[in-house]
Amino acid sequence: MYKKVLIANRGEIALRVIRACHELNIKTVAVYSTADELSLHVKFADEAVCIGPPMSKDSYLNIPRIIAAAEITGSDAIHPGYGFLSESAQFSKICKENGFSFLGPSPEIIDSMGNKAKAKMTMKAAGVPVVPGGDGILDGPEEALSKANEMGYPIMLKASAGGGGRGMRFVESPEDVVSSYKSANQESLTAFGNGDIYIEKFIENPRHIEVQVLSDSFGNCIHLGERECSIQRRHQKLIEESPSPFVDEKTRIAIGEAAVKGAKSVNYVGVGTVEFLMDKNKNFYFMEMNTRIQVEHPVTEMVTGVDLIKQQIKMHAGEKCPIDSKGFKLRGHSIECRINAEDPSNNFLPFPGKITSFHMPGGKGVRVDSHAYAGYVIPSQYDSMIGKIIVHAKNRKRAIIRMQRALEETIIDGPKTTIPYQMAIMKNDKFKSGDFDTSFLETFTFKNKKT
Repeated sequence: MYKKVLIANRGEIALRVIRACHELNIKTVAVYSTADELSLHVKFADEAVCIGPPMSKDSYLNIPRIIAAAEITGSDAIHPGYGFLSESAQFSKICKENGFSFLGPSPEIIDSMGNKAKAKMTMKAAGVPVVPGGDGILDGPEEALSKANEMGYPIMLKASAGGGGRGMRFVESPEDVVSSYKSANQESLTAFGNGDIYIEKFIENPRHIEVQVLSDSFGNCIHLGERECSIQRRHQKLIEESPSPFVDEKTRIAIGEAAVKGAKSVNYVGVGTVEFLMDKNKNFYFMEMNTRIQVEHPVTEMVTGVDLIKQQIKMHAGEKCPIDSKGFKLRGHSIECRINAEDPSNNFLPFPGKITSFHMPGGKGVRVDSHAYAGYVIPSQYDSMIGKIIVHAKNRKRAIIRMQRALEETIIDGPKTTIPYQMAIMKNDKFKSGDFDTSFLETFTFKNKKT
């Protein structure tokens, strides 16, 4: 087992990894930018090293400084968390070259799954259902138009190196293909340094369903059920739950087996998430594989009792996956709300600044993952998420009621937050009945009565 782990991240996920390490009797090292000097992950780690100024490129994305911090602290492993360098094949490679265990996949696996067009072909070859569409990278706008005309409209143009909805365009007619290709290409180049675009048939009114997988270095791979991630705004998830209210047991078995088959086909090791689109007839299609821990991993932990971060560390340390997938059952229902410092009444405008009062909910079946506190100043340079509220109950109806209670108990003064918006969703009849898909928030009406 590792003696000391450096966490190359910030905020709630850095704190989450620190907690898991301490329960495994592993020392921890936090890295931080000058903007995060007073963050809780810096306080609770055994050691902390400042790696630069607030801009991510100068700190959390600065590989030489992170490697230097690992060297001077005598760390033997580096955990990337999510975001930042968590899916960087280059970072994984450099960690290995410098003698550090990267607590994530090999560079080859990250590269094969990070390139979405390549990942799609890999999964198709493994027998995993994929979204119908042209295989591989498009040569240019002319080929995009040709393939779109063959396939039929509507179609999606997607950045091969993309994520978070960037470099993605929905196209309904031939007249818009060329301009959409060019704008997607330019946005992808700006965001990812890679302008490669591929094409897919658009799946109308899909659900976004993802499956958590665990794989060790001995060829064992299991799944821990699915997560429902369809409540999202501009491809950014706001609410997640497990299990999905739409997925029946037969479909759960099928989609779980497909996820495991896909992970095994690339000899995956560690924790990973295989994401699918599911149509109204419960046909599912591979979308992408995230080769890291997910923001929404707590809902899986709540319905399985498995600490995913601890298992991730153990499997990268060479231990076997200890969970028997035979007879494995999900227990109850879990819902997570991502609490963002944004104003939902003003087009979700980010709201950095000082938190003057801060009280998180508690009680039976309530978990809070957050690095914030009263007096904490939310930096403007990073993602606006300040925490996650996760609940667990016997069934979905009770979980919704518990989440309502938890949101009502939460007090965050200073910044505007997404809490009123999420509370309104919890009270929405369609959400409560499970009648929604990824387009739900496009027609959702929010009236904030609180100022």
